[in-house]
Amino acid sequence: MLNLLGTIAGNILSLPGILGLALGMTTRNLLLASIMGAIVGFAETLIFAGFDMSNVEMLELVISMGVGLLAGALGCAIRIKGTTV
Repeated sequence: MLNLLGTIAGNILSLPGILGLALGMTTRNLLLASIMGAIVGFAETLIFAGFDMSNVEMLELVISMGVGLLAGALGCAIRIKGTTV
């Protein structure tokens, strides 16, 4: 359980969370922002695995892409809400 929570928290504070949020804030299209966040999550997992898919754990990949997807959507929502204030 602690491993799962550590993986989630690590991804939120790492590239998928921060860069996904930043990329999400660059667009007003929710789908595009979510896809960009998920791509960042996939790329981060692949980079830390040494560009070898056999070293990628599926749980870590799914969590990383999910965090990136949510961070991108959150960034897009921040941008949309900020323009209507």
